[in-house]
Amino acid sequence: MAVTAQRDGLPPGLPHLSDATLRDSAHMAGVEFGPKDATVIADLLVRTGVELVEVGMISGPSPKDADLILATHESIGPERSMSLVVVRDRQQVRGALDEARRLGVTHVMFSIPTSEEHARLKLGTPSAKYLHNVARAAIELAKEHGFHVTFSGEDGARTPRERLVPYVTAGFAAGADRFRLAETVACLSPWQMEEKIADLTAIDGSEIEIHSHNMLGMAVANSLAAVRAGAEWISATVGGIGERGGNAPLAELLTSLRVVHGDTRFDLSHLTELSAVALAGSGLGEAFQSGPTTSHAFAYELPGQLSNPEAYETLPAELVGNQRELRVRSRLTPALVRWALADEAEGLDIDALIAWLTPRQGERGNPLLDREALRARAEEFRSAGR
Repeated sequence: MAVTAQRDGLPPGLPHLSDATLRDSAHMAGVEFGPKDATVIADLLVRTGVELVEVGMISGPSPKDADLILATHESIGPERSMSLVVVRDRQQVRGALDEARRLGVTHVMFSIPTSEEHARLKLGTPSAKYLHNVARAAIELAKEHGFHVTFSGEDGARTPRERLVPYVTAGFAAGADRFRLAETVACLSPWQMEEKIADLTAIDGSEIEIHSHNMLGMAVANSLAAVRAGAEWISATVGGIGERGGNAPLAELLTSLRVVHGDTRFDLSHLTELSAVALAGSGLGEAFQSGPTTSHAFAYELPGQLSNPEAYETLPAELVGNQRELRVRSRLTPALVRWALADEAEGLDIDALIAWLTPRQGERGNPLLDREALRARAEEFRSAGR
């Protein structure tokens, strides 16, 4: 089921973006952002064009993410922020919402398990009736206090249609503003995701968000398939940070929207900086990341690719705030060296430099050379009187 228009005036097929880096990262082993990280990341996300920054998790009084939430509010304002509220029973929800109000939260996302497996584990019963009652009570209480409410289907991707559709219908009837389908356990192909979402967008008055995990490497594809079926929101994370193989990576998602759908709403020039800040703060390093914001995304060792990058690149490096670079170990050619040295190559015997450098590379175990390393080697060559 492909949509032809969005209710809020967006161009056909183009979604709103929320980002869960400052929330989903808490579930990833060894990753913990601090308030300073949150301030920078939230600001860069908003400057990129992300509409909603999801930060922190609240299950009751004095949540450990309180400082993170407050730092994000200070950076971008509470109206651009959303915090997850855990739902287990009415009394617990009441305490969590009281804490959310104290922190100045205006938009909550209720985490509610919908599959029988998750409901049995987290709610103590697989009963669909109990699930509906808990969700309805939480939504109605939050709306009474003036919150904007997104409610989720945790493990929704594995929840059968006959269980999921009545639950989502009941949630909107209780006053919820948005429903998030969480592909908690990555198990759907894009065509299966499209069918799953179409069941939900057919519900009268529904507004649907997709939150995919990337264990099967299909989080971006599944997110775009969800939009094709009428979903109006996509939840992503910087660099794909998140548990169980990570989430839909923001840079890949936004560049896919640009290339596939001609979507120019987002300022992609912040993406490389955003990825560097988030991955440094997480302690994961670049090894975790793929896509257009890595240092190797626009790195070449063939002179034709450096001289004619437009023939090889889906998008120019500058568009995402990245840059082209030379990366070479042993395949040194005059064209590569001239490109790396640029004006500094004038008056230099390039062939002699390569003849001098090649055996030294082998002696050192063929370390990876970039532009700066080649310039340093050329200076050594000059200093040696060559």
